[in-house]
Amino acid sequence: MAPSTRTTLELLAMSGRTVNSAIFLLVVGNLLAIFSDALIKWASGDLAVFQFVAVRLLFTLMLLVPFLSLVDWKDFWGGSRVHLVRAHVGLAGILCMVVALGALPLATANAIFYAAPVMVMVFGVLFFGERLDRKSLFAVVGGMIGVLIILRPTEMNLAGLTALGLALALAINALLVRKLPREQSVVHSLLLNYLFALPAALVLAVIEGAPLHVSSLGAAFGSALFILGYNMTVILAYRHVDANQVTASEYTGIVWAFAIGWLLFAEVPDLWFWVGTTLIVVPLLVQALMSARPAGRRRLATQVGGSRRATDRLSAGGEAAEIRAITRPSDDPDRACDESPAPVRAARCSSD
Repeated sequence: MAPSTRTTLELLAMSGRTVNSAIFLLVVGNLLAIFSDALIKWASGDLAVFQFVAVRLLFTLMLLVPFLSLVDWKDFWGGSRVHLVRAHVGLAGILCMVVALGALPLATANAIFYAAPVMVMVFGVLFFGERLDRKSLFAVVGGMIGVLIILRPTEMNLAGLTALGLALALAINALLVRKLPREQSVVHSLLLNYLFALPAALVLAVIEGAPLHVSSLGAAFGSALFILGYNMTVILAYRHVDANQVTASEYTGIVWAFAIGWLLFAEVPDLWFWVGTTLIVVPLLVQALMSARPAGRRRLATQVGGSRRATDRLSAGGEAAEIRAITRPSDDPDRACDESPAPVRAARCSSD
């Protein structure tokens, strides 16, 4: 590992070791993610959608360069078929996100995005034979009703459908995580994902034929940077503490979305928004808080609570193992890898 990368990991690994610091990381991380959304919304007036997505992918790949030492170059193309599918599903999701953020209030769009974990539970039942307990069923029914209240089918438009499209894309990609190689690191997974998505994004941008705008470049770079920061805080927050102690902090995202939408865009959600958001978020929050966690087990970052952004995971053989090797005492044994912090089990552990 390169010395600079090792130093970075040492510094990062010092964070999130206590419940309070993990909560702080998640609150800050969700704020960073909403800043990304706000940038997209701010630039949406004259934003060429396909151009923006292509440039954002390029900037994200550039931001991954300092971490390339974490890539397994001997098995670089591992899981390529799954990555290829996830990349294009994710590309469709990003396109939906840009359209939705440009047309919907910031808080409304984010509330609909929170339908993703509900969809994960439904798909888990339909395609993986999973069973829903009472808490999960409550979350599914509440989430569906909440989305219907926010969107109000009689007022359904393209923006609402694209917001649901992103939630659907995130749910599909979350389930496909199970098919990824267990030993593959997050950086490796992200690198392949973006590399596979880039050609299609570039082709769409060329077909779009829009002139290159400085605002598009700035929004794309800022969005990529903020989302990378979000993912880092998530990884650190779930690295050392049980998710049921901190997952509630994930739902501060909807509060940040409301606050920033009000401050920057003068958006004031109506009563229907608050009713629908309550039906989506509260059952997920209750489920997370009531989830029993075995003592002494450490959770690795995978999908994150009710979040709609972090759909990749740390495997015990990836960055988590490298950070653990740097920071733990010689007499500290490896902890068991655990299931996803999301409402359903959607992660792969090397102990599976």
